[in-house]
Amino acid sequence: MATPKIADSALVQVLEALDRCGGNAVHAAESIGINRSTFRERVKMAQARGLGATRTAAEVEALTASALRDQVEGLKAELKFVQGEQLDAEYIKSKIIGLKKAADTMPALNWMLRPEKKAFDSPGVPTLFCSDLHWGEVVDPRQVNGVNQYNVAIANERLRAMVETAIDLLFNHIKMPKYPGIVFALGGDMVSGDIHEELMATNETEIMPVVLDLWGALVWCIERLADKFGRVFLPCVGGNHGRNTHKIRAKGRNFTSFDWLLYQFLAKRFESDSRVTFFIPDGPDAHYSVMGHRYLLTHGDQFRGGDGMIGALGPIIRGDHKKRSRNAQIDMEYDTMMLGHWHQLIQLQRLIVNGSLKGYDEYAYSNNFGYEPARQALWITHPEQGITFSMPVNVDRHKNSGKAIERPWVAIKGDE
Repeated sequence: MATPKIADSALVQVLEALDRCGGNAVHAAESIGINRSTFRERVKMAQARGLGATRTAAEVEALTASALRDQVEGLKAELKFVQGEQLDAEYIKSKIIGLKKAADTMPALNWMLRPEKKAFDSPGVPTLFCSDLHWGEVVDPRQVNGVNQYNVAIANERLRAMVETAIDLLFNHIKMPKYPGIVFALGGDMVSGDIHEELMATNETEIMPVVLDLWGALVWCIERLADKFGRVFLPCVGGNHGRNTHKIRAKGRNFTSFDWLLYQFLAKRFESDSRVTFFIPDGPDAHYSVMGHRYLLTHGDQFRGGDGMIGALGPIIRGDHKKRSRNAQIDMEYDTMMLGHWHQLIQLQRLIVNGSLKGYDEYAYSNNFGYEPARQALWITHPEQGITFSMPVNVDRHKNSGKAIERPWVAIKGDE
């Protein structure tokens, strides 16, 4: 029995379905309710007969115009969103805070450039890395076996101790302490925030008074450093604790962060002080160089993972590798990455991980993490040698108080 001939109208229907679906045979076959193999056979038959879709030129033009209108509307919506974010950020900076000059671009600072060898008789440019203050958080000594205690009063003591200890190390323990200025890097998690229910329940006070108190404390730090070093450069990035959203955002991350708002108010406070320069990028990373050594400052919350053997180094090194690969593709290579977040002081040539002002807390204790004292990172960048002196700045005055114990300068076990 002969196979019945397929009518031209049925073949044209196949071609029209294929046209409507943009050439996608799978979707076209589904749209008219036939299997894919039958659909493909009918397309071949239609082509062999020289058939085409019966859509008129006017219909094709209308469909094309409709598609273009949809595309234009989509682009308009995306542009409006981006412009809205930029407008909000610029409006806050210029109108609400009153900044005359935005601090989101890297300024040109002659004192941070690599000098001529004969003109440089200094150890280099020091960097004091200040991050993970968690201002407003409370650490109960009864819950950490008495090894640490933290609250706003202790935080103020430790912040001042950080600055004074750094000054002591740089001027009383370094030969020829002549510095062209100091980098005071602010690396995020400056406030504890309300991102977890337990923090909302246990923080010492609400977020707004915490921000105001920290603002005053950092004003003192910056003034003290400016008086001592003559110039202060402050690269600033936000952390993950200061946000006012449930989850950390990729878009507009900084504009929902109390860290970013704190930095902007500090920049306004020192706007007329020529000794102080801020660099507050709108994104999560700050790129700058000191004496030709290129730094990338980030908070570090984007790096996740770790295990009981290698700890934080695994995710940090993987994250550094990814950032170096990404930055190499966009002509933004760096020599050393700086990050906080992990509350462990690690000072290497390729990466510097900061400690915390808060110190050991209930979370670290309950998860059996190794003990880490409250401390921050300090180092010097030399124009020829790169990073040279690396010094932890221990800030817990309670641990270091009292008369020093006299010990021999070296001893064999059993003779201590």
